[in-house]
Amino acid sequence: MSEEKNKDFKATSRKDAIKTIFKGTGYLALGGLVWGGYVDDRKKPELVLRPPGALKEDIFIKACIKCGLCVEACPYDTLKLSIPSDNKVAGTPYFIARDIPCYMCTDIPCVPVCPTGALDMTSLYTDDILPKPDVNKIRMGLAVVNKESCIAFWGIQCDACYRACPLLNEAITIEYDKNERTGKHAFLKPVVNAEACTGCGICEHVCVTEIPAIKVLPLSIATGKVGNHYIKGWDPEDEKRLENVNSDVNNDKDNSGAIDYLNNSDDLLEDEE
Repeated sequence: MSEEKNKDFKATSRKDAIKTIFKGTGYLALGGLVWGGYVDDRKKPELVLRPPGALKEDIFIKACIKCGLCVEACPYDTLKLSIPSDNKVAGTPYFIARDIPCYMCTDIPCVPVCPTGALDMTSLYTDDILPKPDVNKIRMGLAVVNKESCIAFWGIQCDACYRACPLLNEAITIEYDKNERTGKHAFLKPVVNAEACTGCGICEHVCVTEIPAIKVLPLSIATGKVGNHYIKGWDPEDEKRLENVNSDVNNDKDNSGAIDYLNNSDDLLEDEE
């Protein structure tokens, strides 16, 4: 190779090397931006249904190592691993009830294979002495009925969700109301019992409307939060929260003065004059 060609070759090699470095830097920067977007998504509340026994969402995200063992263990292909385009935390398991609900396997095979406890089998035990999982203790979400689109609330007879529910007449019951418009028919309205609903999504899967009138939502969204300043007066355990609370409320039971003042019609007449 001549000296001149050798110089040209070296110059070209340098250019290619510089181009490669810039490309690599660009890809790295792009990857950082994309990952940053995923991290931002992690901070957003997700409308996503997790497998049985899943910990609270924020704890679950940290505990799940995205191994996919629970997905492999599901015999119905209910569970999926999210991908970036799903707008969920990539690699975490979830299911879409409308597509394939949870069919409530009695041995709950997806939970014991979890290596980190992100899916907690102990939360499904019925007894601490003889631990045995109870599929009816699963709380993946809560079914919510949209009364505007549920045809049963229109007066059209439909009990598809009620009949399909694995906990027949427990998680979903039927409320009978007279149809005043016709005078001779009855409304068969589905009512969800929040204490019994497992969030399996079978009701949503079988709903006959184009967009399901009954939908399973994550518990954090479906149930909301009341607030610690509200106390259940009939619940002794709940009332214990008041034991160490200092209150400046006037406990004087004699409110007759205030009642007399409010009911004094003479004062009201004087004010009108």
